[in-house]
Amino acid sequence: MSWDDLTGQAEAVAQLRAAAAGDGLTHSWLLTGPPGSGRSVLAYAFASALIARPGDEEATDAQVEARTHPDLGVLSTEGVTILRKDVKDFVTQSYFSPSVGRYRVMVIEDADRMAELSSNVLLKALEEPPPRTIWILCAPSDADLLPTVRSRVRTVRLRVPAVDEVAELISRRDGISLPDATRAAREAQSHIGMAHRLATNAEARTRRARTLELALGIRSVSGAVLAAAELLEVAGADAKAITEERDAEERESALRSLGIEPGGTVPPGLRAQLKSLEEDQKRRATRSLRDGLDRILVDLLSLYRDILLLQLGVGSDPVNLAIYSALEAAARATTPAATLATLDAITEARTRIEGNVAPALALEAMLITAVRDAAPSR
Repeated sequence: MSWDDLTGQAEAVAQLRAAAAGDGLTHSWLLTGPPGSGRSVLAYAFASALIARPGDEEATDAQVEARTHPDLGVLSTEGVTILRKDVKDFVTQSYFSPSVGRYRVMVIEDADRMAELSSNVLLKALEEPPPRTIWILCAPSDADLLPTVRSRVRTVRLRVPAVDEVAELISRRDGISLPDATRAAREAQSHIGMAHRLATNAEARTRRARTLELALGIRSVSGAVLAAAELLEVAGADAKAITEERDAEERESALRSLGIEPGGTVPPGLRAQLKSLEEDQKRRATRSLRDGLDRILVDLLSLYRDILLLQLGVGSDPVNLAIYSALEAAARATTPAATLATLDAITEARTRIEGNVAPALALEAMLITAVRDAAPSR
């Protein structure tokens, strides 16, 4: 959890390093910034600096990175929301005194996923925290939290790092050539995690290329419906690859802890525990699918923004520079107004999917607006 793992956030790093040294330290912090800007990396680097005693920095860094330090509390979710009971248990842990470090640090990743009831449970702890407990919340924006929570935290805002900054980080950290890292950073729109994935995972690059190919190839309403089905399949396969192996390992581990041989019959008295695990895995699968769909929609936003910029004669380099000739053809085939309508439809699809609309229907409605974008000019 080195400060060096952050890129393009010099002001935020300087502020938190000073706070960890005692200059302006307060009991609760909110780190905000767009996805991929490094919120969680900054949170754990700050947590490590707060916990470590002089001379123990290296060992503390290792334990914080592994999430095993006794004075570090972490609340994250792989479901759609953070449950009230989990927040309640987490708040209880925050009242323990630090055992070996200077402070006890409580980190909530994706604090924007707390519903109002969950946030109200947290509020009491923020109002009257123990003297040696520090809270660190992470969210895309302070507007994603209740006003009562926002009023009790100090906000540090992260910016979108430049493509060159992300490329340099990926190249240095992952051993990727600078041109390949630059392409990955540009296509990821400076999202550090996604840039890493595009640079190191051939399947991720193939998925993205197929997404753009499908969108540019739509010629009819029936084609839009078929493209929506394939995009949903791509997102599902991506989500399954992420969750399937982990689900099997978790179930096997749970059976072993209960003393049940693989393939053995689960006694009725133990079925409730396995059912709870299965429910957690279903929530994780739902979120993973939504995240996969959102990645696809973000890629489509970049595609149609590139087309619009070409139509308007803006001279900046497009995100999807590798398919420049296809972008030019699409720009000639339609009008800026039609491209804007498609951009609006993509944004609406993201909102609908987040609101539990059936993904297939949301994708179909979105892609139908792209039919005219692909139609040849007359």
